[in-house]
Amino acid sequence: MATKANGRWLVLAIPYLWLLALFLVPFLIVFKISLSQDAIAQPPYVPTFDLAQGWALFRENLSELSFENYGYVLSWDNEFIEAYGSSLWIAGISTILLLLVGYPIAYAMARAPKSIRPTLLMLVILPFWTSFLIRVYAWIGILSPEGLLNQLLIALHIISPDAPLQILATDTAVYIGIVYSYLPFMILPLYAALEKMDETLLEAAADLGCPPFAAFWKITWPLSLPGVFAGCLLCFIPAVGEFVIPDLLGGSDTLMIGKVLWTEFSVNRSWTVSSAVAVLLLMVLVIPIVFYQNLQAREVEGR
Repeated sequence: MATKANGRWLVLAIPYLWLLALFLVPFLIVFKISLSQDAIAQPPYVPTFDLAQGWALFRENLSELSFENYGYVLSWDNEFIEAYGSSLWIAGISTILLLLVGYPIAYAMARAPKSIRPTLLMLVILPFWTSFLIRVYAWIGILSPEGLLNQLLIALHIISPDAPLQILATDTAVYIGIVYSYLPFMILPLYAALEKMDETLLEAAADLGCPPFAAFWKITWPLSLPGVFAGCLLCFIPAVGEFVIPDLLGGSDTLMIGKVLWTEFSVNRSWTVSSAVAVLLLMVLVIPIVFYQNLQAREVEGR
């Protein structure tokens, strides 16, 4: 019995130790830096903690921490608030587009013959075999004024060679890049929810005279909501902090918090302000996660 109990505690301890080492400790370090002040030193902030200097000096350094950087980030006379709002807006619109594109694909996969479903899943996952950066760079060659898209439209005499479409370096290019890059994260949870749905429910609805469209909204859509919420969270959360796509495909007017954070850290060399931006971003993203967990808890209680 003792061996079995120790094994159970070991299984439970492993994920908690993982979260402690790779999430909580790094978060506390970043949070501490966000409460510090910039300095021309190495590391470029003060105070720094060193227990070897004694407890008295440690407490003195602790008293120097403040929330001044958070006040600066949340003030209305800089671009941080605008960047947060723009990031949430772009991520929200992208998530809606992903749902509109991904749901029909997942539905078709779930209704396809079982013999070809593994092949369809492989085709969805196939883009992950290529580097994310290379795939984003490929869109530059497609969307640029001299790119493949404009060449195709010119060849079809849809547009004039003197007036190519200006898609690159716009928000539209950012939406295209996010939808393309995150589409598998939307399709897979939707497919998992739709694939396990009992098809006899639709047959029963049809026998009772329910039209196919009404049966979809009354049966299929409600049963697929767990997959919808999971897919939307998997896409929305990383899209808010996206840096590569807006940096490569967006223009100078495309303001997202990932670009602002990188600029603050790498260009302005302000570790403290960039840490405060990162902590606030994490706090913003915790809200939809808590909302989703509450929905799951209610669903479990309802059973």
